[in-house]
Amino acid sequence: MRSFEFCLPSKGISVPDGPDWLHEVKYDGYRLRLERDGDRVRLITRGGYNWATRYPWIVEAARKVRQKQFVLDGEAVVLGVDGISDFNALHSRKYDHEVQFCAFDILAEGGDDLRMLPLSMRKTNLERLLARHPEGVFVNPFERGELGPDLFRAACDMGLEGLVSKRRDRPYRRAGASIG
Repeated sequence: MRSFEFCLPSKGISVPDGPDWLHEVKYDGYRLRLERDGDRVRLITRGGYNWATRYPWIVEAARKVRQKQFVLDGEAVVLGVDGISDFNALHSRKYDHEVQFCAFDILAEGGDDLRMLPLSMRKTNLERLLARHPEGVFVNPFERGELGPDLFRAACDMGLEGLVSKRRDRPYRRAGASIG
């Protein structure tokens, strides 16, 4: 399987609006790349470590996906009953068996590198891949276009970490998202 680098968001001072943007909640967790190749599942950190043994629920869920080869970008999170990520619970390591993978991008599937596809197409592929909703892995919900500023205010009111806004027509590369 080929090597993938993380696309890292840059901090923005305002939330973009318009039909060319997608907005998703920024969960407070650990950034991971979920890689499945047959029965082998790896959870790669930004530092290059494999945390597959740390988060067994994610590994089990990844093995339930029909497609045997894929690479997803996302966040390891512990969700409270309110659906909000709890970084302190995640960091404590007491809840490793409850950690889920919030997928926000697909980089490869079935041996095909998808990084040059526009984000909107990658989101469609991601939703199709996880359509059966294996518990332990979920697609990060996103909103299109003009809702960005209103969604950001709602996220702040709920005490969420923020939003990540991405151009729907852009390929996956090291820079390119805006976080607010």
